[in-house]
Amino acid sequence: MNLMGLTAVDLGKKIKAKEVSVVEATKAALNAIKEKEDLYNCYVTVDEEGALKQAEEVQRKIDEGILTGPLAGVPVAIKDNMCTEGLVTTCSSKILYNYIPTYTAEAVRNLQKAGAVILGKTNMDEFAMGSTTETSFYGPTKNPHNPEHVPGGSSGGSCAAVAAEECSYALGSDTGGSIRQPSSFCGVTGIKPTYGTVSRYGLIAYGSSLDQIGPVAKDVTDCAVILEAVASYDPKDSTSVKREDYDFTSALVDDVKGMKIGIPRDYLGEGLDPEVKAAVLKVADVLKAKGAEVEEFDLSLVEYAIPAYYTIASAEASSNLSRFDGVKYGYRSEQYQGLHDMYKKSRSEGFGPEVKRRIMLGSFVLSSGYYDAYYLKALRTKALIKQAFDKAFEKYDVILGPAAPTTAPKLGESLSDPLKMYLGDIYTISVNLAGLPGMSVPCGMDSKGLPIGAQFIGDCFKEKNIIRAGYAYECSRKEEN
Repeated sequence: MNLMGLTAVDLGKKIKAKEVSVVEATKAALNAIKEKEDLYNCYVTVDEEGALKQAEEVQRKIDEGILTGPLAGVPVAIKDNMCTEGLVTTCSSKILYNYIPTYTAEAVRNLQKAGAVILGKTNMDEFAMGSTTETSFYGPTKNPHNPEHVPGGSSGGSCAAVAAEECSYALGSDTGGSIRQPSSFCGVTGIKPTYGTVSRYGLIAYGSSLDQIGPVAKDVTDCAVILEAVASYDPKDSTSVKREDYDFTSALVDDVKGMKIGIPRDYLGEGLDPEVKAAVLKVADVLKAKGAEVEEFDLSLVEYAIPAYYTIASAEASSNLSRFDGVKYGYRSEQYQGLHDMYKKSRSEGFGPEVKRRIMLGSFVLSSGYYDAYYLKALRTKALIKQAFDKAFEKYDVILGPAAPTTAPKLGESLSDPLKMYLGDIYTISVNLAGLPGMSVPCGMDSKGLPIGAQFIGDCFKEKNIIRAGYAYECSRKEEN
């Protein structure tokens, strides 16, 4: 039996029923990594010894009845920008090549409490800056559906590891689509929850007002179960929200009767691949047939989302990344004269070109004389985008659209033109600017055999609506197959 081919929930059930031991499940994952990693490069660090030790400890707790949850004993991969105590955490950057945190990110701790076995850390775009996982210091990850193509980014390692069956599920982080876009490219399911639902404590920041941790898995059920495990109020994170309801699995019902679904016309226009458009409209037809009300509407302000996002994200990045200076931890240049020279050389040798580009852009928009013209204007635009969504959600329960304008591009195509790479985030960015929940669900293949993802967007704290719509669509696909 291929244990890594099972969903996380199904594997958890087998472990609970004593059909499979935790050590067996962990070994199956580690063997899959050994077989496939040379080709796909999904991981930066694999902690074989630590994983097997955790597996034995988790098995003991399951046997004693301490761990009873659905994820107990199921192996997981963690994106390499979440701190893990005693395990190197690099953000796929040379500047943090030797950084071993002394604490663990709250979301990862919540998984450990649920009995997850951590296999290692997945590859990503350096400091989550990129949409292809090609800006990683450790080389690009490849798409398991076709290794000549990118897996998307920045959570490309996590999404590719799930698609290549090198883990049961993974955690990613989403600043402007970094869970949903690679989920779409790799044919897996990924949720970006409402901002503040999952603690950002221990997540190495890129854009603090936009970053959010979320699950990547094989289906909607897995994602709902994982989100339930990682979501919590955390006083250590000042942006964490105390929610009344964390019961996301109750939305797993195959029923969308009377649900109102809106498709923004702006999302179906210029730049959208015809095959992607056809696949997304087919999702709308399936939901319509199940009793949902589906209509097109004008969302407006879509063209302003990318400039507003890159202005705000770069400004926050230039501020967040100033702490990496070669003084306290991480990479330090070997040859320098005096403190200023050490800063300069450590940072120019430690950061890659995309990170430098965004730091410089961020420093520029925050500098005196330009702050009002760019940064404040971007913040006002962000507020207007949020208002446009608020207005849409007065009428609709869920907004449906593509997760990305095309399927996965070939390796090397995007890096030569950063603007083209930035434009690839057009359908995902607004969700982060407005702090909304979004989910990418596989909805077919293009003529090249590459996956297409449909994106479901909900109002703040209404993850249940997107889980319900996504689950109902998924049930129809399973019936077809």
